[in-house]
Amino acid sequence: MFDWMVWTTPVAVFFTCIALMLVGMTVWEIKSPTVMRRGWLPIATTRGDRLFIGLLSAAYVNLIFVGLAGKMQEWLSLEAEPSIWIGFVLSMLVLALVMRKG
Repeated sequence: MFDWMVWTTPVAVFFTCIALMLVGMTVWEIKSPTVMRRGWLPIATTRGDRLFIGLLSAAYVNLIFVGLAGKMQEWLSLEAEPSIWIGFVLSMLVLALVMRKG
């Protein structure tokens, strides 16, 4: 059924993190309901809004990294493409930034 998907370790870790975040946010929302606040995003947001925006941003960072990995190998004269873990860490940093300051 899932033969068409490429379940590498980084992909599995990425989706596991997303699932754990959703469960954690649900528990957090039940224990402490969210309030609207305004950060550096141009709209007032709740925790759920920031999670959604952060997850979209993290996905785009991952896609950009994967798309540019071959070019980075050329530009930086590397022997192999940069590790996908770099993109994962960058995407999680972007997500954390949006959740904290957004």
